[in-house]
Formats: sequence, C-alpha cells, structure tokens
Amino acid sequence: MTPRLFRFLMNLWPPFLFAGIRLRALSADWRQARVELRMRPWNRNYVGTHFGGSLFAMTDPFWMLLTLRALGRDHIVWDKAGTIEFVKPGRGTVHADFALDDATVAGFRAATADGDKHLHWFETDVVDSTGEVVARVRKQLYIRRKRERVAQSAGGDASTR
Repeated sequence: MTPRLFRFLMNLWPPFLFAGIRLRALSADWRQARVELRMRPWNRNYVGTHFGGSLFAMTDPFWMLLTLRALGRDHIVWDKAGTIEFVKPGRGTVHADFALDDATVAGFRAATADGDKHLHWFETDVVDSTGEVVARVRKQLYIRRKRERVAQSAGGDASTR
C-alpha cells in the first residue's frame, strides 16, 4: 500500500473520522508522520477544551505503524503500554509529529536479532498552533523478530525451535 492511499484510508477510519483526527502527512519512506486535531463541537469536553481521549487517540497507532513498516515482515511489533500527561488545556488546532530515524531502527534490529523481545518507549508532544505543549504521550512498543526468521538466518529449521 502506498503512503498516499494509507493516509486517505486512515482519514476515513471511523475512530479518526468521527473524532476529527486527520493524518496530514506521511513520508514516502514511512518514517515521518504528522497528525492534526481541530477543535469541533463533537470533540470538546465539558469545559470546552479538547477531549483527552481524542488527544491520546491521535497519537495511538503511529509509532507502531512506522516501526512495523521500517522493520518489515520479519518482526512482530505491538503497542504494549501508553501514558498521557495533560500539560495545559488544548484549544484550537493541535498536532503531533513522529519521526523514526535509521539509528533507532538499526538498534531494534540488533536488539532482536537472536529472537529476544525488545521494549522501547517513544515520547511525543501534542502541541498547539503557538508551539506550546498541550500533552505528552509515551508509547511502549514490544518488538521481536519472528521465530521462523531467526531459525532461517541461523541456518536451522523453524520446526526445531
């Protein structure tokens, strides 16, 4: 699937569509993304600021998706944990940026080369139009090389593991 088609489909995905979340940019190499949330009547909380669930949802899948695409089919990548710290009330348009660098991907490959799991925390700031931090999100990924891939690279048979 191309990044352009994926972006189009993500923007139609009901959890994003109905919360007002938009995937604004996804790089051709799947290493960078920008997500935006505009204030709408349906995503405000009781006191007129962004609903916290929408702030968390806008960041939820991206570290897993970018990492999975970077590592390819040889790896399992899951979201394991997540936290959010609300720094100040979110109003207007907010956004979050994600950038996965080569050194981080190489570290994942090295840490999982023998089939062991690797846990990694990513941090993302949700910022408003003035650049002020509205929320800090931490996501922990579970990353492991698939067992049959480890056996194949070691010259063994996957059934012997």
